[in-house]
Amino acid sequence: QVQLVESGGGLVQPGGSLSLSCLVSGTKFSIDSMAWSREFPGKERELVATIDRRGDVRYSDSVKGRFTISRDSAKNTVFLQMNSLKPEDTAIYICNIRYWQSTYWGQGTQVTVSS
Repeated sequence: QVQLVESGGGLVQPGGSLSLSCLVSGTKFSIDSMAWSREFPGKERELVATIDRRGDVRYSDSVKGRFTISRDSAKNTVFLQMNSLKPEDTAIYICNIRYWQSTYWGQGTQVTVSS
């Protein structure tokens, strides 16, 4: 059974940094793509960043230049380094993967940016 577990969320002041990790277990083959999304109360989930198996990355305009996605394929882990955080980045951050034509989601980790 494929499982995703995020870690690294918390409270940070505006302008600060936070690093998220997502460990994937239960996969037998290489993962196609890994991504981070975020969820705001009462709004649709927003795709924040993706990285494919070749290492090609994409970002939403709202985080471009501030967030960096990376992956360690050997350890089945995807990371999200978040810098210059703003109050509007406050959300639940959820990792997801594309694996054998199915999408799997983690439970999410809360990130709160507040002074």
